Amino acid sequence: MPGRPAFCLQPRDLRRGAFLTLALLGALGTAASTGCFGAHDDRTVEFSRAGGSGLTASATPLAPPAEPPATVDREALARAAADAVAEGKSGKKAAQDMVSRSGDRWAVVYDRAEYAGFEQDLDGSWTGVGLWAGRHRDGLVRVDRVQSGGPADRAGIRAGDRLVNVAGHPVAGLPTAAVVALLRGDAGTSVVLDLERGGVPRTEKLVREQLHTDPVSVRRLTGGITVIKVSAFTRGSGERVREAVASTPPGGGILLDLRGNPGGLVAEAVRAASVFLDGGLVATYDVRGSQRALYADRGGDTVRPLVALVDGGTMSAAELLAGALQDRGRAVTVGSRTFGKGSVQMPTELPDGSVAELTVGTYRTPGGRCVDGRGITPDLTAGGERAEERARGVFGGLGVVP
Repeated sequence: MPGRPAFCLQPRDLRRGAFLTLALLGALGTAASTGCFGAHDDRTVEFSRAGGSGLTASATPLAPPAEPPATVDREALARAAADAVAEGKSGKKAAQDMVSRSGDRWAVVYDRAEYAGFEQDLDGSWTGVGLWAGRHRDGLVRVDRVQSGGPADRAGIRAGDRLVNVAGHPVAGLPTAAVVALLRGDAGTSVVLDLERGGVPRTEKLVREQLHTDPVSVRRLTGGITVIKVSAFTRGSGERVREAVASTPPGGGILLDLRGNPGGLVAEAVRAASVFLDGGLVATYDVRGSQRALYADRGGDTVRPLVALVDGGTMSAAELLAGALQDRGRAVTVGSRTFGKGSVQMPTELPDGSVAELTVGTYRTPGGRCVDGRGITPDLTAGGERAEERARGVFGGLGVVP
């Protein structure tokens, strides 16, 4: 899924049931189309079913909500889509036109197939070519990462390559969901990509495959430090973090690597927070002035030294986790400022089955900080390869000798 390019908390009220969604347009979306998760400005949609472990409504007064973001009226949007369908036109197109005029920078409209694809992606499997791509701040769609051993990797596609056309369609100006739709398809079918590297054009014909990713990986460093890398909050990732912590040697430190994590399911981020917290607040969020909260489960490890790595690719649900650990004094954060996606989207199902994600509010860290547009500033700043080196040095002050 691409590089956002996606995700904040979002209560959903589709016919399939209520959801809590954390969205950053593009990340899971592009990754889905390409077969990977990614990072940047035009990112993706993350969502999680309301209820269950770690999701609890607050009955106590919370911090005042941030200034309401620009959005579009849901009822007016549904009427416009219904009128278009009645006239034999596209309800999705009518919704897209209204959303584009609303000033809601995070709103997006998906057709039925695109939206169903996101649910598959959250299981950690998808059909694609194995690259992360997103719209960067220069307005161009570029490859952020490629999956090792996937079709894009075997073809020699590399991070930084500009994506110009997909299946003969120029991607300039296309919303991420549209790029995703072009990259998707059945396993065994082919798609032609026109790319550019250093001003030199190239064309690659790739065959789509059923791809899989493990959202949590573990490696050991000298000195008793265990690195737990969480690449995305897909289903089951919270429990995987718990298992990884349980398997670490006693007395060592944990380096939680959230760099390049585009977000995912809010419930999974809360479950991951529960691994390191003994209950308490993880985040608050508002939906049209109605304030609610998310709490960690009791019984987490609050003793083992913990350092969290973050960067500009840390988004949405990953920012929620980093902010909670930082505000609760549970982890020292190291790296660079996170992306800053902290707005709440609510999905509305339209008459033709398409789905519009509309911004309705924002979320805050336990300390009351608004993440949207600001991100999380780490306790210690370090970029690139120096981030892990500096994080390892922090453990000395936490009683772990690296």
